[in-house]
Amino acid sequence: MKPTTLVTGAARGLGAAIARRLGTRGHHVIVNYRTGEAEAAATVRAIEAAGGSATSAGADVTDPAAVDELIGGILATHGRIDTVVAAANTAPPPFAALTDLSWADFAAKVTGELAGAFHITKRALVPMRAQGAGRIIYIGSTAADYAGEGRLAHGTAKSALATFARHIAAESARDGVSVLVVAPGAVRTPATAKVLTGERGALLARESVLGRMLEPDDVAAAVALAADPALGVATGTTLRVDGGWSVLVGGPAGRPA
Repeated sequence: MKPTTLVTGAARGLGAAIARRLGTRGHHVIVNYRTGEAEAAATVRAIEAAGGSATSAGADVTDPAAVDELIGGILATHGRIDTVVAAANTAPPPFAALTDLSWADFAAKVTGELAGAFHITKRALVPMRAQGAGRIIYIGSTAADYAGEGRLAHGTAKSALATFARHIAAESARDGVSVLVVAPGAVRTPATAKVLTGERGALLARESVLGRMLEPDDVAAAVALAADPALGVATGTTLRVDGGWSVLVGGPAGRPA
């Protein structure tokens, strides 16, 4: 029986790449979207064209009522939910130093990030515990590890997400549910296209073991590995995917002169 897997924010970009990869690895993928219905349908078609199976489901994962309806619909159709990949970009980050950052923008990033994880986790854990098995994968960021360069809101939110994931791992491990964070570095997606250009993009390519920037498929490959039940023993940990940035140059804040 194919595992039933929900990927949030899977209409485009990183989420779509993850959904497509899992579809090729035998998962039935529920492609969640908030506003990109046509793009979600295209992701479903791409999965089916590659021999996989998928359906789409619209829901704002920061809205608990919408999440209840989403998970309830999955259970009504499939009877179980095996994997959740929390990939929705629920709160685009404001890149600014504290002096230029409003409390409203800072709080929106942190609460939006955590709401997208909290509601889907709380609802999905119920059937996972009942079936005695499950996998939850959060898309974090290496921004949680570095300070400076305007990462205050983004880094704080992703640090909080990583801590949240560890607590969920501790609470659910004995119920058969494992939890992992996949933390990519800078990835070339439609959301980052305007930022990762020129010298910034060239630097990221130059200081990578790949000789290029990370692409969504690089992260999707890591998520597919994280979704393998054999990796359940790694619960509560973070899998970094940064092209070697941290070991080659010490990360964005530790770059040698």
